[in-house]
Amino acid sequence: MIQIFTGNAGPGVHALLDDMYRDRKRVFVDLLKWAVPVIDGAFEVDQFDTERAVYLVAANGVEHLGSFRLLPTDGPHVLGSIFPELCDSPVPCGSGIWEISRGCLSPRLRAADRLRVRNRLISAAVEFATLRAITAFTCIADSGWLQQIPSLGWACEALGKPRLIAGINTGALRIPITDRTIDELRAGRIYTSAGLLAEPVPSALAA
Repeated sequence: MIQIFTGNAGPGVHALLDDMYRDRKRVFVDLLKWAVPVIDGAFEVDQFDTERAVYLVAANGVEHLGSFRLLPTDGPHVLGSIFPELCDSPVPCGSGIWEISRGCLSPRLRAADRLRVRNRLISAAVEFATLRAITAFTCIADSGWLQQIPSLGWACEALGKPRLIAGINTGALRIPITDRTIDELRAGRIYTSAGLLAEPVPSALAA
């Protein structure tokens, strides 16, 4: 199941979001050694987890399987606020452009399940974009994801030459969302309907 949450109310409000923040800490802090904020030694929550953030969460009950954070780029977001040097031209921003960040797959998942959850989240993001009239996503990706993301079948464009950040080759991408995107992902065997196109977007913290 994919659930949509609008706005961050911090740890202790919703069990599924708490599990997401715990997995983010395990992945980004414990495994990848990112220097990012941690609350109570357990929850990775940063300055972009605000009331404007939207979370797409793949879940089994209140168990987090994977998630994306979506941020409108007409306000603070990771690429524009912290890493604008990854773009050769001005950072793409505006009401029709949203950033995908904090893509997190639970470290408890097996390899086959990780692929399945990743594809469900990508499909949900494109359906969400269709609902919200989003015309493009931007994202920051390390060397592995920089190769994976274009290979999914959708159109992508590099926003600049990758650079070393904390010793890791990192770049920024723009992903246009058009009426062909779902078919492009379906041709790449990525798209699996998340059912968002038939459902209204839930309000803040709706399950």
